[in-house]
Amino acid sequence: METLSGLLVFIRAAEMRSFVAAGRALGISASAVGKSIAKLEKNLGVRLFHRTTRKISLTDEGSIFFDRCRQALQDIEDAQAQLSTASAVPRGRLRVSVPAVGYRFVLPVLAEFRSRYPAIELDLDFSDRLVDVVEEGFDVVIRGGEPLDSRLKAKPLGPYRLVVCASPAYFARRGMPKVADDLAEHACLRFRFASSGKLQEWLIDGESALRGTQTSAPLIFNNAEAVLSAAVEGLGIAYIPDFLCRDAITEGRLQPALTLSKTTEGVFRALWPASRHMLPRLRVFVDFLGERLGEPAPFASSPAI
Repeated sequence: METLSGLLVFIRAAEMRSFVAAGRALGISASAVGKSIAKLEKNLGVRLFHRTTRKISLTDEGSIFFDRCRQALQDIEDAQAQLSTASAVPRGRLRVSVPAVGYRFVLPVLAEFRSRYPAIELDLDFSDRLVDVVEEGFDVVIRGGEPLDSRLKAKPLGPYRLVVCASPAYFARRGMPKVADDLAEHACLRFRFASSGKLQEWLIDGESALRGTQTSAPLIFNNAEAVLSAAVEGLGIAYIPDFLCRDAITEGRLQPALTLSKTTEGVFRALWPASRHMLPRLRVFVDFLGERLGEPAPFASSPAI
């Protein structure tokens, strides 16, 4: 058991690339993590990590050992989970990657999930980085768009769509666009995808609405929350997901425009490694999110808000 404990410390340190973060996740000190790694390296006779004052990284030997140990640990956890199925109590740790703005739809339902399944430990990573689910050891990721990785299984969770909106003060100052072509006369708040560096396209009624030159130089952001805040502050018109702007619209801080037009629609999906047995903790998490995210938004039943 001492060896298994040391391997778990090693795996968490390798996943998080930090002794401090690994210690926090395991409930021990960073120095205890360092001592455990040093003992493991001594027993193995190889160096597992390159260490500097700022970061750690796996050596070549450490990378090979990590891949084998992570799979072995997963096999042990799978076996434990299968045994626990008989008691009908899903338990264990789930590493979940969610888009940065995903806290908007995950956190409101998290308390209910925790109440239903208190034995499940959730390790949530909110990031727009396109993680490699298999290589980085995530149990499940939540993403919009079509799944492209053949190594993954997918389940639709719920729809979303993009909304054209701005603050009432902005519309009072600049006027409300009546058709998509009117957007060329407005300050449009643009979003740049971190993964590709490309600007988000404003598709309205199947056409790109920002093909021409805008009279006002756009503001460009790589963070959707920043776009939302800029719109609320009256800096321009935003084209953002309904779940992101829902509260601001309900509270009157934002006002929708072009409500009779068709905008981009998408579906959030849960993705997990196809090679993995779907453990009870993963199944209930995916089913729960599908149940809650599949509920219609207050203004999602028709193009008009």
